[in-house]
Amino acid sequence: MTAIDGTALLNEVEAFHRRFNVFPHEAAFVAVTLWDAHAHLLDCFDSTPRIAFLSPEPGSGKTRALEIVETLVPQPMTAVNASAAALFRSVSSGNGKPTILFDEIDTVFGPKAGDNEELRGFLNAGHRRTGVTYRCIGDGGQQTVQAFPSYCAVAVAGLGSLPDTIMSRAVVIRMRRRARNEKVEPFRARVHETEGHKLRDRLATWAEQARASVVDAWPDMPEGVTDRPADVWEPLLAIADAAGGHWPDRAREACVTLVTASKANDKGSLGVRLLTDLRDHVMAGIDRLPTVAILDRLNALDDAPWADLHGKPLDNRRLGRMLAEYMTADNEPIASRNIKTAGSVLKGYYAADLWDAWARYCPPPPESPLPPLPGTEKVA
Repeated sequence: MTAIDGTALLNEVEAFHRRFNVFPHEAAFVAVTLWDAHAHLLDCFDSTPRIAFLSPEPGSGKTRALEIVETLVPQPMTAVNASAAALFRSVSSGNGKPTILFDEIDTVFGPKAGDNEELRGFLNAGHRRTGVTYRCIGDGGQQTVQAFPSYCAVAVAGLGSLPDTIMSRAVVIRMRRRARNEKVEPFRARVHETEGHKLRDRLATWAEQARASVVDAWPDMPEGVTDRPADVWEPLLAIADAAGGHWPDRAREACVTLVTASKANDKGSLGVRLLTDLRDHVMAGIDRLPTVAILDRLNALDDAPWADLHGKPLDNRRLGRMLAEYMTADNEPIASRNIKTAGSVLKGYYAADLWDAWARYCPPPPESPLPPLPGTEKVA
């Protein structure tokens, strides 16, 4: 069998996407191309990243992105509004792993849909090769617990965001509406699916040729990419290294770009947001502050949620509950303490009690402001 040039093949896959998709930057084209290829080599990796096409408004090309992906991946399974039971039974059927394409994912996890813990659990479990979903089977007293393998490649598209547990396992492509000067070729399924399927079949053939170099690969990560982002990108970088040419460098540039973007969009949990706002805006340069003053400052912050938490401002009771989830350096729950003021004693919080939580949970503090321009310094 004639060996397939991996570099040239990935170039063709990227070019196929570019005919029909407008992605926000070069990094997105690189990531999606590598993701298409990785779906053909799932058994070589310990985990599979989800890829998520998200946008704030309809008409941003999310569904079209899934349609192009569908032509390039093995055993695509379109799963709009599919139940978790249907998905995990499809994955564990023994007929080869489907690549699940979940459009309109916001209808499952959006604010009007309520929580869908069963589907969320399936998507989380299927991220790891060892992931399984446990279900009772049988009737009445004859029920037994059976483990259904859940490991499979998943691409999703939707409006807004996704649960943090899924976002942290995903390569996120922030889609946007096409500008007037951005042109794409109309996608005609009867014509272009065949072209995509030819590329898919060549990807499958190349995957078998590259399997030996991918299965034992431990790709070098760009500086600063660790923990969960490293898990997400390891399969994609392994594919890039196996393809060779310019793909290893482009993949690592894309990795840094998209990981950095995900951190910029990650506001963390509400608790981390509270700790960060206390550190950066409320208690900066202050060693202690009464609770009443803390609440006044938090509720006055622009672009912060504290003045309207489900219709009510943050109060001292909720503040106390939220901070008690975190520990001091002495491994005691953070709690208010007495603060002596002129003529009275008020309850409040000490920065010393918060330092350990700040160091463990908060992102790095913002850089110090630039020095004033010459000639604008304050005169003593």
